[in-house]
Amino acid sequence: MKYIAFMLLLFVAFSSQAATEESTPTEETTLTAEQAEYIAWARQLWDSLDRQQGTIKLPNGVATLNVPENFYYLNPTDAEKILVEVWGNPPGAGANTLGMLFPIEGTPFDSDNWGVSIEYIEDGYVSDSDADEIDYDDLLANMQESTRDENKARAEQGYEPIELVGWAENPFYDKQSHKLHWAQELKFGNQSPNTLNYNIRVLGRKGILLLNFIAGMEQKEIIDSKLDSVLALAEFDQGSRYEDFDPSIDKVAAYGLGALVAGKVIAKTGFLAAALIFLKKFGVLIVIAIGALLGKLFKRKKLQTDAAE
Repeated sequence: MKYIAFMLLLFVAFSSQAATEESTPTEETTLTAEQAEYIAWARQLWDSLDRQQGTIKLPNGVATLNVPENFYYLNPTDAEKILVEVWGNPPGAGANTLGMLFPIEGTPFDSDNWGVSIEYIEDGYVSDSDADEIDYDDLLANMQESTRDENKARAEQGYEPIELVGWAENPFYDKQSHKLHWAQELKFGNQSPNTLNYNIRVLGRKGILLLNFIAGMEQKEIIDSKLDSVLALAEFDQGSRYEDFDPSIDKVAAYGLGALVAGKVIAKTGFLAAALIFLKKFGVLIVIAIGALLGKLFKRKKLQTDAAE
């Protein structure tokens, strides 16, 4: 992360500030030159983001987002800025994304904020004929075993082991909207709290939209309260909808709903669903100090802008 040293300094500054907050009139009075430089950089990055709402045609040309006032959308370029410059992922981490969604009440700098990455995989029409036949308890047991088996390879590559603790939300498929969602609780090494891996899959004529929440288990309650809103955000355009499937000309995917839940197509998503959550949670240990500080600055600026309007 480019400004990791500044964030560590801010952590120290914030810790000192917390003890004297009532007697300190402004946040800036405790900042060093380096910390002030980081604040200026963060403000500049925040102001550079094109935060969009309303009807948004996704770059893939087959789906549309209907973003309400309590969310904002960032295009792929701006999503890359957040993933790499703010959350510390390697360059190109957002190469496969169609953008990201964030709740309006926070900023990506806030330690308690969360985001939703958006991707599209065009593997063909995913049949939902097995929707009523999947034993999700059995599927979970197989996924936990596979996760344990893969930990040896992770260790050899220098990564911490991952434990699939269990379902944080049981898989559910809506046959009317053709949307599948579920949540997993994951533990990365000795990190605490555990990670929340909340997934939404929207089935279409030629592929699927993948919406992945990047968050922590402590945020599950707030995400549960926003789930219906997020489910309603993404829709395939006419001609690309699930109902538009033509078996005489359209390709059928080689997997069904169970494979989507089991993560059998995860390699096609650029490891986004797991890696970015982990790196964001790692970053929280560092950016927790600036969450409140920058959050106050940005929210104060928003209030001033709203008042001026």
